[in-house]
Amino acid sequence: MAPGGMQGAPTHAEGVNVEPSGAGVRRPGEASRSVLDLRGVAGLTEAEAASRLAREGPNELPSRGHRTLFAMTWDVAKEPMFLMLVAAGTLYLVMGEPADAALLLGFVAVVMGITLFQERRTERSLEALRDLSSPRARVLRDGVQRRVAGREVVRGDILVVAEGDRVPADGLLRRGINVSADESLLTGESVPVRKLPSVDATALDAPGGDDHPSLFSGTLVTAGQGIVEVVATGAASRLGAIGRALEELEPEPTPLQQETGRVVRVLAATGLGACAVMVVGYALTRGGSAAAWKEGLLAGIALAMATLPEEFPVVLTVFLALGAWRLSRIQVLTRRVPAVETLGAATVLCVDKTGTLTQNQMSLRTLQAEGHAVDVPSVGSGPLPEEVHALLEYAILASKRDPFDPMERALVTAGDVLLLGRDSEHLHPAWSLAREYPLVPGLLAVSQAWHTGDGGETVVACKGAPEAVVDLCHLPAPERERLLTEAGVLAAQGLRVLAVARGVAPGTGLPPEHHDLDFTFVGLLGFEDPLRPTVPAAVAECRAAGVRVVMITGDAPATASAIASGAGLASPGRVLTGPELDALDDAALALRVHEVNVFARVVPEQKLRLVNALKARGEVVAMTGDGVNDAPALKAAHIGVAMGGRGTDVAREAASLVLLQDDFSSIVEAVRLGRRIYDNLRKSFSFIVAVHVPIAGLSLVPVFFPDWPLLLLPAHVVFLELVIDPSCTLVFEADPADADVMRRPPRGLAARVFDAGPVLRAGVQGATVLVACLAVYLLGRGGRTAEAVRALTFTTLVVSFLVTLLASRARGVGLGRALLSPNAAFRGVAAGTVALLAAVLGVPLLQRLFHVAPVEPRALLLAVGAGLACLPVPWLVDRALPGRTA
Repeated sequence: MAPGGMQGAPTHAEGVNVEPSGAGVRRPGEASRSVLDLRGVAGLTEAEAASRLAREGPNELPSRGHRTLFAMTWDVAKEPMFLMLVAAGTLYLVMGEPADAALLLGFVAVVMGITLFQERRTERSLEALRDLSSPRARVLRDGVQRRVAGREVVRGDILVVAEGDRVPADGLLRRGINVSADESLLTGESVPVRKLPSVDATALDAPGGDDHPSLFSGTLVTAGQGIVEVVATGAASRLGAIGRALEELEPEPTPLQQETGRVVRVLAATGLGACAVMVVGYALTRGGSAAAWKEGLLAGIALAMATLPEEFPVVLTVFLALGAWRLSRIQVLTRRVPAVETLGAATVLCVDKTGTLTQNQMSLRTLQAEGHAVDVPSVGSGPLPEEVHALLEYAILASKRDPFDPMERALVTAGDVLLLGRDSEHLHPAWSLAREYPLVPGLLAVSQAWHTGDGGETVVACKGAPEAVVDLCHLPAPERERLLTEAGVLAAQGLRVLAVARGVAPGTGLPPEHHDLDFTFVGLLGFEDPLRPTVPAAVAECRAAGVRVVMITGDAPATASAIASGAGLASPGRVLTGPELDALDDAALALRVHEVNVFARVVPEQKLRLVNALKARGEVVAMTGDGVNDAPALKAAHIGVAMGGRGTDVAREAASLVLLQDDFSSIVEAVRLGRRIYDNLRKSFSFIVAVHVPIAGLSLVPVFFPDWPLLLLPAHVVFLELVIDPSCTLVFEADPADADVMRRPPRGLAARVFDAGPVLRAGVQGATVLVACLAVYLLGRGGRTAEAVRALTFTTLVVSFLVTLLASRARGVGLGRALLSPNAAFRGVAAGTVALLAAVLGVPLLQRLFHVAPVEPRALLLAVGAGLACLPVPWLVDRALPGRTA
């Protein structure tokens, strides 16, 4: 046992005070009320933990690790673009043109630097996401319980685990009761295995055995809670032993990645075919001499570089990685990067009420018993009327002693203020839990039976939905109706209403079923959980964006309707309850979910049916959840959203996104950002298509006109790549959202980036640039050398690229906003391009290297004007093409 760990830990037989499925632990100074006895447990000190972490490494599975600069450089050097640059430089050397060769090889270093910058930025974003997504663990350090990232758990740490937790490292159970774990990850057997504590065990048993103290990294605690001493982390764990195999698994490509891959393959094949035509055609039309074949080979390399679509996969990787990073900055963690591309298509947001729409700051508002109603805020710390003492007493007895649930916490807080000290006998700290009757589908009530310590009868306390508790009390119809009416009045005020009952059972034994207990109705509790202030505006924004907001809650219909009305949901008075949902078949439910936005008295298992019903109607569904039973619905939804603050590990692992702050407005902001990312991705892809059309055209045209010189050489293409690469990644990725991004309906899930509209628009824009360049070439031929005409044509092409970049950015936001938006990347690209073009046209050395010649200012103005004339083309195309084309 590690020093400072555990001393005198009791065995299972010593009766550790642990409830079978609670999530809480002892609050400081309240040992008598603890759920899990932590006395004598200090854990490691922070200094010891830091020392072991530095010495033994983080608690992580073996992985490929971070790519080194050399590895990234080697990967970039293997790209076809760089291989062609090296080939062109080598060809210039063979032709006796060392200056041209040096220029191209110098460009290799420059373009490689830009590519490495983008790669490193993407890598840093992914590293940040990996740190955020590391599973959380509850550890005891210096005697204080705290949450740390799973990768920071070290050998000797003391873990507190509970139902729904993923075990972060191999360890031995030292204290606990009714603990079981799902070890199917290691054994393939889905049946949970029982775990018994041991203070003597020092080595791990084999996975899969019952009644052993061993818990293994990656397995799931399915019941109970306990204290675990860590004995192995990272690669030393059982899961680490199979980590190498997991490391080799590659995720399936997303639909967008598959679509991009198809386009890249088609364009690459087309480019290679055009390259072959260029080499042969150019050489044959110029007599077939050796010089003609060399020039044709250079022209072919330039054409291949112009048509090679290497930007598409780079753009996709950068946008999704940086998009996930941007989501993390608004407290939304992306566990599956492809969810970024799906966010903009969401049509329905299914959200929990408590903690998502409301503040999850539950407070006891009213007590109602024996004809007396007490407004708790007005009582303050004053005396509580005797008539409602029993109501609060039995409500607390029906709750966890150190609860996690917000309503139970509110009850304990009220008991501390209103009962403790003055009437402490109502809290019964010496009683011990005999049995718990948990919440089950069809009966929304829980009961706890308590041994009083005098050997007599066992006291039972029950709380739950008023209709369930009334049913358990077997009240006559008039009394039942009166109580349900009173509960309805409270619920209509937006309060969450619980009923409380009490009963006794013989000391000889407790019945197995809830309905076999004998209960007496005590009274009603009303809890207040106000709406988050940001919710009404966020819901209104969703409605304007064509996104339905559906509220799912376990509350009474009247409470749900009142909250939905305050939040601004459509048709808040139309409510479907869980029992009504069960009565519908799948076809009927698919019809009802189209018209109902409020679902009440719903249990987690019913969420999956709601997701499937919405998907059957063609909706793109985002579903929130936090519990173990929410995992199937989160997995089935297009976008599963787990609550990071109150969610279980199982829910977080099943979800695509995790809200680090459980706030509905974060989901709406994520949808907005998802739409922005997708819009900018389409703009970037359209820009890539548009600029490659004139490059390919200018490279190919000289084949058909033997008296024309080569208009573009490899050096020119590389220059243009210096404009294209940062533009299609850094510039577009940093652009703000379109002005109407949340005022238009969601895109269809089947929509494609390379739809006919955007491709046609980009093709027309590119063809216009090509025509402008050819017009400048034809007008400038009279009396000028080939180098001078090439300078004019190249100037037109570069200016038109900047115009195309600006026009693409301006679509949806306006030209003025595109110019004035705080996009440092755009300003840097524009300024750098203009400066480099001026240097090429004005510096004699660069003139020779780029094979251009000085031109008079008047002709230069003609070239610039021709490039600027391409600016209105996108708007003219939009007027000619129906529908949204970008």
